[in-house]
Formats: sequence, C-alpha cells, structure tokens
Amino acid sequence: MKGSRVVIDHVSKSFGDFHALDDINFTIEPGEFFSLLGPSGCGKTTLLRIIAGFEFPDDGVVLFDEKNVIPLPPNKRQSNTVFQTYALFPHLTVYENIAFPLRLRKVDEATIDQKVKEYIHLVQLDQHIDKKPSQLSGGQKQRVAIARALINEPKVLLLDEPLSALDAKLRANLLIDLDNLHDKIGITFIYVTHDQSEALAVSDRIAVMNFGKVLQVGTPFEIYESPATQFVAQFIGETNLFESTVVECTPHQTPGKDPDYMVTLHTPALGLQAQLKGDTQATKEEDKNILVTDYEHTNQGQKICFTIRPEKIRITLDEPDVHGRKDINVFKGIVEEPVYTGFQSKFYVRLENGTIIKVFKQHTNYLDDGPEIQWKDQVYVSWSAEDGYIVEDITK
Repeated sequence: MKGSRVVIDHVSKSFGDFHALDDINFTIEPGEFFSLLGPSGCGKTTLLRIIAGFEFPDDGVVLFDEKNVIPLPPNKRQSNTVFQTYALFPHLTVYENIAFPLRLRKVDEATIDQKVKEYIHLVQLDQHIDKKPSQLSGGQKQRVAIARALINEPKVLLLDEPLSALDAKLRANLLIDLDNLHDKIGITFIYVTHDQSEALAVSDRIAVMNFGKVLQVGTPFEIYESPATQFVAQFIGETNLFESTVVECTPHQTPGKDPDYMVTLHTPALGLQAQLKGDTQATKEEDKNILVTDYEHTNQGQKICFTIRPEKIRITLDEPDVHGRKDINVFKGIVEEPVYTGFQSKFYVRLENGTIIKVFKQHTNYLDDGPEIQWKDQVYVSWSAEDGYIVEDITK
C-alpha cells in the first residue's frame, strides 16, 4: 500500500479559552479515503492543519507509520494539502503550476516533463496545459491544485473542503473524479467537509465531529444506519427523533439474523397508535407504546432516544394490512405539507396528537396525474420495529 497509516493520539488544541480539539483519538489505515465531517467550528480544519504541520497541538502526537511527525515542518511530512482557495500562481501556466514543486527540488527537466504530463493526464487537463488559471473554470483550477499536490508523490493527501467553492453539479462530478483518482493512486486521503452527502458518497470511513470532539467513527453505512448520538442521527441525513422510556425488553430471534431484543418504548410525542380494523378493544394504554428491535439489552424505565429515518416509513391513504403482525407501528395523521422533489416526495404529517413526522416516498413509477397523496389528505404512516433505532441512553 502506497499510503501511510495515520494515528491521531490524544490530540488537544486550544486558542485562548476556546477548546478547538478535546483529546482526539483514532487511526486512519493506509490507503483509506477518510473524512472529517462536522459543522463549521467543530475542529475538523484545525485537526487537518495539525496533521499537515501548520498548527501544533497543546497535547498529543500525530504518527505517520509509527513516526511522530509533530516536530517536522510540513515539507518533511510526506503529505501535501489541497486548499479550498486553490492557491495557484496566476502568472504560471497549468504546466508550470504543476511543475513548481519539482523545480523547487531541482529535478532534471526530462523527469519534470515526463511527470507533469503524466499528472496532467491523470486529472484530465491535457487540452489545457498551456492555459493560465484565469482561463480555467473552478473545477479545472481544483484539478490543477490536486495534480500539483500529488506530483511529489506524498503518502498522505489532505483536502480542506476542496469542493465547497464550486456549484452543486460541478461539485458532484468532481467528487466522483476525486474518488476515481484515489482508487488509481492508492495513497491515504484525509478529506474535510461539512457536507454529509459528500462524506457518505466517497469515504471508506468517517469521523463525525462536534465541539472539538469525535462523536463516532465508522463506515458510511454504520454512521447512517447506526448513529451513536442524537447529534449524529440529526446531522447525517434527515430523521425523526423522539425521547422514550423503556417499558420492556425481551430476547427476540429473527430468522436468518443474529439474536436481538424486542424493546417496547413509551413514546408520548407520538401519541396513540391507530386502531385498525379487526381490533376488538377500544384505545388502550398499550397503544401509547411502540416496538423497536435492538442489539443491546435495555432496562425497564431507562430513558433513551429513538430514531426512524423518513424513507423507512410507509405512507398510505388506506389502512395498511399488517396481517396480524405486532411489530408494525401504525399512526394516523393529516398531510400538513407535501414537498415534490422529482424523484421523491417529502411529506410532513401531523399526527393525531399534533406531532409532525417526516416521511419520504420514492417515485418508482411514472406519475400520470401527479403524486397520489396531496395536501390535507388523511393518511396512515407505518414502520417495522426493525427499521427504528435506539440512538443513545439519555439518562447519563
């Protein structure tokens, strides 16, 4: 593997009374595409600058392949940085901008020419080799900056929100190119972004940060499907989040899956479940409860947070046929706000007790007369216990 293993070991950093980083610990494996994700001011750029050598930590070390690089200047760390602002020389051509690091090292002209053309081809700028930065688009400028950062063949490439200055469509295209480039060269990429869709799209793993702390490290799938905290659940994608109390937790075995627990939750914010046809009893106290499966044993009376992603909720005009299943949660409501976005519709449904719940419905077929569900329609929303997720214990 061409990339370095990067270890962030108990790194802390303060600026006066502001604690930018608070005891950060994680390891980035060789050749990983690793993203630091979080809102503005969470500490991700400070951490990147410490890895690059532009800032020094108050405590802790950064290791490249088990070597502490904190004492080393940026140019001795076998890493290079791509900035949001490109930092190109306006008076130099694409060729000369990319050649600049090699000229600093006094590499011979034949090698410079061979390597510059190789990297220009790698970032698909062959037709722009003699242009100045002012003649390039934003995306092309960023490609030049990436080629210049790569030409010294670093073991770690640091990318500080490199796409944030670009428009949405160009950003999406360049993101794919960046991922393909990573696959080709195989070095370690550390990518800073506040855009969760970017991080989910290209990362092998993600560290979600807030207020100078790392809240969770995991694959995009783990971060999205199994968020560790309320913040992670809300920051990554959209979700519905409710505080609940554990009523009961019993062992449960789903065929073909690992053993888990069926947890009964008392969730006042959701109100009473819908009474469906065939129910022989009137509304009862148990109708205030919902079911969720979980892999950890929770205790009766424990206060937790429960989340259900909008795309995992089914919305129908007719009463859902649950076939007698007890693990389906069903509520009635009114469509407060339908939002048509082309490939899907977002529905904000006001439940009978007044709580708003978000539901996404994918448009998989041609809509002859527009979406079937409209504003002010009475609807049923339902989801399986397997699709909910207990986020965290909030009694701590």
